[in-house]
Amino acid sequence: MPMREPGICVVDVAKGELRGATNRYTKTLGDLAGLYEDEEAYRALLAEMGDKVVYEVTDYKPSADAGDMIIGVTRMLPGKVGREFFLTRGHIHANPNRPEMYYGESGHGLMLLESPAGDIRTVEIGPRSLCYVPPYWIHRSVNVGPTELVMTFAYPADSGQDYDIIAKAGGMRSRIVDDGRGSWVAVDNESYRFRPAELVESIFAKAR
Repeated sequence: MPMREPGICVVDVAKGELRGATNRYTKTLGDLAGLYEDEEAYRALLAEMGDKVVYEVTDYKPSADAGDMIIGVTRMLPGKVGREFFLTRGHIHANPNRPEMYYGESGHGLMLLESPAGDIRTVEIGPRSLCYVPPYWIHRSVNVGPTELVMTFAYPADSGQDYDIIAKAGGMRSRIVDDGRGSWVAVDNESYRFRPAELVESIFAKAR
C-alpha cells in the first residue's frame, strides 16, 4: 500500500491564513446575497464595499479519502448588515454523520448550530477555545467582535458540504444581531420554514 508523506502547515494568525495550504477560496458581500434580513441595508453596504472580501478560507487537503482529514483557517472581517453581524454561508456535511472542530485563534465569534429539526445552539469562540460541532448539525460562523475573527478548523476529508439545506428553509432558524448594549442576541428568523419530517429522517438515514 503506498504511503503518503507527512505534511506541515503554519497558522499565520496575523494574516488569518494557513501557510502551506493547497486551496483558498474567498467570499465577497456580493456572494452572500439573500442571507441577511435587511435587504435595503445589504444593498447599501454592497454599494459601499464593492467586491471586498468579507471572509476567506485556506485549507490543506491531502486527499478526499475516508479516514483522511482536512485542516484549514477561516478569516472573517468584522461588520454588520443593518443590525445583523457578518456571517458565513453555513452548511451541513454532505455525509452528515461527520463532525468538525473550530479552534479560536483571534477575535470574538460564535458558531450558530441548528439540528435538522430546527433546534438551535450557540457556542462562543475566542482565542484558545475549541468548538466541537457534532455530526448532523448545520453550522455557521458569525463574527460578533470588533476585529477580524480567525479560526483553525479540521474535519474528515470525505465530509463534503451541503449549503442548500439552509437556503431551502429560508435561512437558519435564528439570526445573530446587535443587542444595542455592545453584545449580541439570537432572534427568530421570520422567513424560516421547518423542514418536513420526511426530509429530517432522510438526513439521518444517510449515515454510512
